[in-house]
Amino acid sequence: MRILIVNKFFYPRGGDCVVAMATRRLLTDMGHEVRVFAMDYPANLTLTEASGFASQIDFAGPITHKIQAVRRLLGKGDIRKAANAVLDSFRPDVVHLHNIHSYLSPLIGELAHRRGIRVVWTLHDYKLLCPAYSCRRPSGENCEECFTGSLHVTRHACMKGSRLQSLLADIEARVWNRRRLEAMTDMFIAPSEFMRNKMLEGGFSRKKITTICNFIDPLKLETIEKAGIPEKPEDYFCYIGRLTDEKGTETMLAAAAEAGVRLKVAGEGPLLAESRRKYEAIPGISLLGHLGHSQIVELLRSAKASVLPSEWYENNPLGVIESLCCGTPVIGAAIGGIPELLSPSNGITFSSGNIEELTSIFRNFDHRHSFPRNHIATEARARFRQEAHYTLLMKAYTGS
Repeated sequence: MRILIVNKFFYPRGGDCVVAMATRRLLTDMGHEVRVFAMDYPANLTLTEASGFASQIDFAGPITHKIQAVRRLLGKGDIRKAANAVLDSFRPDVVHLHNIHSYLSPLIGELAHRRGIRVVWTLHDYKLLCPAYSCRRPSGENCEECFTGSLHVTRHACMKGSRLQSLLADIEARVWNRRRLEAMTDMFIAPSEFMRNKMLEGGFSRKKITTICNFIDPLKLETIEKAGIPEKPEDYFCYIGRLTDEKGTETMLAAAAEAGVRLKVAGEGPLLAESRRKYEAIPGISLLGHLGHSQIVELLRSAKASVLPSEWYENNPLGVIESLCCGTPVIGAAIGGIPELLSPSNGITFSSGNIEELTSIFRNFDHRHSFPRNHIATEARARFRQEAHYTLLMKAYTGS
């Protein structure tokens, strides 16, 4: 089977890229012929097919750059030529879309559909329901006003607090409206039941949505398995991810400081500098910045628990999956798809944004909780292996 993987970037920029890259390796390992279509970008992985990528655009810079970017957003300009070229040369059986709006465009899915090619779309965010992707206003309030199809993104300036960017998101959502996107897509893949239910609430067809949980990259799993599970974890909690408001990192840091526990934070983001100013002098709190993969595995496997304090509608976070595969229990906010991954045997949930509740969990963790780390790892490695994902993915590809 020939499969075209489509994502606007193709390097470890975020969860969508990581999943798209892992899916490419999975399909290649399983003997399929796979090609990637993305936007040409300096940080992308070096691929032989990169010469056929869509040209790079930039929403900043000179007015000519902005005009080109807006045309791309609407599916106009040179994107049609690039998309047709890859469909002509590769002639895929399946086009698998990931994160494609703005820098790439859904146009390639529509062109593929017109040719009779099966189109499958993995949903990494809420873009088809919320023009601003995250169902979250700049004020920090989660919002579902646009789910009915009546768009409010400009009124609330939901795109980075900018009315101009929000207006562009509004226009993009009207051009690439739900009816048009659903018509061109044979099957949407929701990585969580939460995501699937939100799509149904937004009016998408039940027949066109299936739930397939993310899988752990076999290269990461190999590293985790080689590292093993320590006989006894060290006396610290850890967080791995971006430091942003929607990720709840301020709630987590405030709770850890109040509880007086050790917390190691790996990652970067817009709140890193402010977090260092407020918390780095507090004993026990370490803001480590960016870490490499092997360092992350070591941090996870040795922690008494990892923390995912999100305050937005998390979909199917890889951070939870990787922690569980290490045998490390998770303290997760009860929001989005997080609770679907956790049970009393592998983690604890708390009310999203509740500092007092999280503080209590930190303080009482050693006295109230004991987790079978070997059992957590065994169960997670079976549940999130690529083989289980592949079986369901092939059903989506074939329509069986």
